[in-house]
Amino acid sequence: MVLVVVVWVGHAQAQNVPVWGLWERAFSSRTSAGPDTGLTVDLVAPSGKAFTAAGFWDGGATWRVRFMPTEAGRWQYRTQSVPPVEGLDRQSGEFFSEPAAATTRFLQHGPVRVSANGRFFEHSDGTPFFWMGDTVWYGAILSSRADWETYLADRVGKRFDVVHFNVVAPRHGVAADENGQISFLDRAERDPVRMNPRFYQRLDERIAAVNAHGLLAGIVLTWALRSEDSGNSLAEDDVVRVVRYLVARYGAQHVVWILTGDSDYAGAAGERWRRIGRAVFGGTQPRAPVTTHPGGMVWPWEAFRNEAWLDFIIYQSGHGDDAKTLRWIHSGPPSRYWQDPPPRPVINIEPPYEGHLGYESRRPHTDYSTRRAIYWSLLNAPTAGVTYGAHGVWSWHTAVGRPPTDHPSTGVAKTWREALSFPGSAQMRHLEAFFTSIAWWRLRPDQRLIVGQPGAADSARHIAASRSEEGDLAVVYLPTGGNVRLDGRLLKRGLNAEWFDPRTGSRSPVAGPPTSEFVAPDSQDWVLLLSAR
Repeated sequence: MVLVVVVWVGHAQAQNVPVWGLWERAFSSRTSAGPDTGLTVDLVAPSGKAFTAAGFWDGGATWRVRFMPTEAGRWQYRTQSVPPVEGLDRQSGEFFSEPAAATTRFLQHGPVRVSANGRFFEHSDGTPFFWMGDTVWYGAILSSRADWETYLADRVGKRFDVVHFNVVAPRHGVAADENGQISFLDRAERDPVRMNPRFYQRLDERIAAVNAHGLLAGIVLTWALRSEDSGNSLAEDDVVRVVRYLVARYGAQHVVWILTGDSDYAGAAGERWRRIGRAVFGGTQPRAPVTTHPGGMVWPWEAFRNEAWLDFIIYQSGHGDDAKTLRWIHSGPPSRYWQDPPPRPVINIEPPYEGHLGYESRRPHTDYSTRRAIYWSLLNAPTAGVTYGAHGVWSWHTAVGRPPTDHPSTGVAKTWREALSFPGSAQMRHLEAFFTSIAWWRLRPDQRLIVGQPGAADSARHIAASRSEEGDLAVVYLPTGGNVRLDGRLLKRGLNAEWFDPRTGSRSPVAGPPTSEFVAPDSQDWVLLLSAR
């Protein structure tokens, strides 16, 4: 940040905007201007700190700028357009910001960022943020306003904290939004890509609703699974244009960015996405956290280790259910990579979706198989969070008795309304309540805690364990119940022990010191908590 002293004369009526809310200002060109006309707005905070926000074309003669004020008091702004355009260039004004009633976690605690130690997320006031995500890839594009509200209310009621979704159409299986609009305007073959404001004006409502419900929006900026997906079909310069437009349009809201999805990031593809990440997110202006989404059981992060724009790691363990997949989840790359610098939060954003056919067994994943992968994923690296998915919700499915059109091998899906009620989604409420009742951000994986771990050949019974460095907190996941003996030398004396049932959320105290052999109440999965409270 640069401290400056500027005197600007305000020509526009001043607005009042909440701190950590959304300031928006529209500007109209009075002369001919094309969609590629660049608009930037220089802002000066009450403290004198300087910021720059990029504007975006919103159709016809209208350009807009959006900005999230971080301080209370008088803000001043001045515009610049390239080329200079009357009505866009040298416009100035002011607005006022003040603390707002804490109607959402964001207005109370501020935007989400990566913690100072690089291991988890927190709000700008230092309050830890637990990532309990939900997968609704196509929902924002395909939903009606009322249906989107139904979905969001359900997920808030189940204590989800993040929803992530695509914001570009078409992609394979999604031809357009509910109104038949697509992301791009018609153009000649060699012309730069042109964004379609009508598509995004509708999407504005969906993203604003996410934040209004107190949920973090995980915005997937492009997709790169198939050749026709935007991340592959567009030229590299056009991908940069698309991403910059979306960042300008939504970057003042409470979001995280997922650069693209389902690439393997190998070879030339990996270098291409590293260049795109640097081009868009390589500046010094404050921004939301950034990551990118690999394919199933793909771990490309060694080649991204020194990418300064990559703020956190997501991966997908995918939808397999054989022994190799299970080993990959609890003892694969995530369990090893997290120890290498630089530290970043690690999130399994795509464990097996409940109701999705297992790749090997061809049987639907149950709430148990989904839940097991999720708890393993929370404890295979420093705990930061995890994402759940329901087959039918992720695709915003409406067809009865059919699989999703773009993934026919995944099995017949319930409609999104039916899939909202899968038992696993209700169990995520218990998971979020459990972890947010303890200092989860202090947990680190430590398999030394387990005496007599089942062998590698028995992947389904692997016991996951994490503890605090001080030894005053430990969480142990037993996927098949039974007994577990802990190495008491790694724990403080006099800890309280209790069983947590991930199916019902019930908790029951357990007698005995940490060196005891603990026996789960039955052969289902259980969580053992040891704490000083």
